[in-house]
Amino acid sequence: MPAQQFNTWIRPLAAQVSQTADSVTLVLPSRFKLDCIRNQYAARIAAALQAVAGQPVALELVLASRPGVRKAASPASSNTPQSLQSEPLWISADGSADAQAEPAFAAPTAAKAKLPEPTHRLNGGLTFATLVEGTANRMARAAAMHVAHHPGQLYNPLFIYGGVGLGKTHLMHAIGNQLLAGRAAAKVLYIHAEQFVTDVVKSYQRKTFDEFKARYHSLDLLLIDDVQFFANKERTQEEFFNAFEALLAKKSHIVMTSDTYPKGLTDIHERLVSRFDAGLTVAIEPPELEMRVAILLSKAEAEAAALPEDVAFFVAKNVRSNVRELEGALRKILAYSRFNHKEVSIALAREALRDLLSIQNRQISVENIQKTVADFYKIKVADMYSRKRPANIARPRQIAMFLAKELTQKSLPEIGELFGGRDHTTVLHAVRKIAAERQTLSELNQQLHVLEQTLKG
Repeated sequence: MPAQQFNTWIRPLAAQVSQTADSVTLVLPSRFKLDCIRNQYAARIAAALQAVAGQPVALELVLASRPGVRKAASPASSNTPQSLQSEPLWISADGSADAQAEPAFAAPTAAKAKLPEPTHRLNGGLTFATLVEGTANRMARAAAMHVAHHPGQLYNPLFIYGGVGLGKTHLMHAIGNQLLAGRAAAKVLYIHAEQFVTDVVKSYQRKTFDEFKARYHSLDLLLIDDVQFFANKERTQEEFFNAFEALLAKKSHIVMTSDTYPKGLTDIHERLVSRFDAGLTVAIEPPELEMRVAILLSKAEAEAAALPEDVAFFVAKNVRSNVRELEGALRKILAYSRFNHKEVSIALAREALRDLLSIQNRQISVENIQKTVADFYKIKVADMYSRKRPANIARPRQIAMFLAKELTQKSLPEIGELFGGRDHTTVLHAVRKIAAERQTLSELNQQLHVLEQTLKG
């Protein structure tokens, strides 16, 4: 399933396995989430459980208890903690559900529960408190905090851009959760751009545009992810423009994310791009070393796992692209440690990540960087080694030197030698210059991000 859906609906779930491993209980924080999981994902989860276990596994959905609510009887009550209010629903691998039957995989009567009207769709676990702050996201976080506390005022719209897995979606959810914490009655909606497209299509098919407009035009805060997906969708862009204007007119706030800055968006109407660029545009960059270490230590602490600092530094030095890859590397190390009954160490981390490390070492070389940069800026690879100094050659050469220092283990003298025998001070000047300009020039920052993603595959 798409990563966005998985992170929103599946990852936050808490699961408990019975002692005999023939039933699994999923704990849901609200009736809305329980209904969504039951209607959209329970059958797939049940099928996956059966495939993993190699035998039928009963899936039970329960609500976390609320103060003053008596715990209901449940077929799995002996395995369900007292802090849960049971929702005795059993799902079979073929998608059937029965609120009364004993756990079984023979197809029982399907539940007829109607999916409630979607609310804010926020992930309660993605807050400002759980976001690790660093140089890479400090400005974006500060702007997001201001919007959360003073919606409809400055920075409207707020446009956050950056690569995959850098925390754009986390910031969006944090804004929504913070606003609702202070204004519980506020109308907030988080949505992915693809879902907005789907809503437009359905409104056309069902002739329900009045309902569509009533829903989107009445919001206090609209959080919309990955607006680059609007490209080439004429009617969707028209409807989003109308919603955009309606929300700004009533001083509601709009927050958007994209993989590129507004003027870098392709196949999107100029009038929309100009609206996107009218508020505040901020970038989230790949996290620096110290921030990557802090993220790893924070994630390990959240999982109640011991992660020595030297191991965190080792992983951070070798996994540089984004937060998602860092989390994946950490989970692999912790799982490897548990399965092999060994303490976490650099040696264990190196063994657990051997495939990742070998791929990186094989793919990212100075020669590969030179070729990739030359292709990107449409110059000859030979120009990387030459003594030519026109701007259209010198600039890409400096960028290639910067990337060589960032993405390889080569020393400055080694890099200089590979760029036509240049002195290490020349390389150092290029590295410092590009690093400084990246902080202020959004176009350069975007170009560097594209090159980094290309080189890392």
